[in-house]
Amino acid sequence: MISKRTRTAVLKELHSNKLATVGTALILCMLFVGMFAPVLAPHDPTQQDNSQTHQPPAFMGGETETTRLVDGEMQTVTEDNSGSLTHPLGTDTNGRDVLSRAIYGARTSLLVALTAMMASLILGTSVGMTAGYFGGKTDTILMRFVDVVLAFPALLITLAMIGVIGPLTFFIPDPFVTSGLITDRPTHMVFPVTITAAIAAVIWVWIARVARSEAIRVKNEEYVTAARTMGRSNFGIIRKHVLPNSITPILVLATIQVASIIIIESSLSFLGFAGTNLSWGYDIAQGRDYLGTSWWLSTIPGLFIVIAVVGINLFGDLLRDALDPGIDRGEV
Repeated sequence: MISKRTRTAVLKELHSNKLATVGTALILCMLFVGMFAPVLAPHDPTQQDNSQTHQPPAFMGGETETTRLVDGEMQTVTEDNSGSLTHPLGTDTNGRDVLSRAIYGARTSLLVALTAMMASLILGTSVGMTAGYFGGKTDTILMRFVDVVLAFPALLITLAMIGVIGPLTFFIPDPFVTSGLITDRPTHMVFPVTITAAIAAVIWVWIARVARSEAIRVKNEEYVTAARTMGRSNFGIIRKHVLPNSITPILVLATIQVASIIIIESSLSFLGFAGTNLSWGYDIAQGRDYLGTSWWLSTIPGLFIVIAVVGINLFGDLLRDALDPGIDRGEV
């Protein structure tokens, strides 16, 4: 599907564009963190320790004065609330390690994003190719449905679908834990099915529009006309000629849309529709009441979201610059 020339163009752009290199490195790091979360996380992200609540990140904090009831009298008590390397990024309101939760949150967000994007890519490409290639009433019916979906805000549609379907989750055994390589970690990954399906239901329409425009452009090319004259079936023409010559802008858009999916998933998690408490959005929501005193509770997962989104967007720019022949790269 991807030609040697395309791979060469991507590698050339990767070596010449420093921002693209940074974006690729960020994506690879996030994927590595998500895949090997049980190995990289210093603690069980669900383990609570009420004696270690609101501990700041390492090398921060210090002595604080608090007023509390002691022997029936209100007294000012000096407490040592310094950070430690045991919890490098601090702890939350229940004494859970913030770094461990951020690492496991990467697994949830990336799993939802990649699954929803694959579903959107398959559905959107199929609908767009069908509409663009056949045209006529088929095009009108399919694209008017796409326009209806686009008329509503994505978050509104996802909330409506979650309300109708209900919270569905799927438990995936963690291979590191079930194989005995790692202990004292969650034995299963919680995959939020409802959120993934709801996000895919609003993302595929963007893929469909791009796929349709590319199919309209390619279907009138001479090699497609020749294949039609030789008696090839419509499905065979789409699979052999139209899709391979339309895939580049579709892949670029799909890559960039992964960042949008992460933001939508985090927003739904923030609102309490995550289906799991190991999510960046969920942790941001839990720490919003403590921004003035325990800023790291919301800031750390927020930074992870920023890193993931920036990395994906930079990588999307890499694909666009490498694969779009219409872009002026200033070459002589």
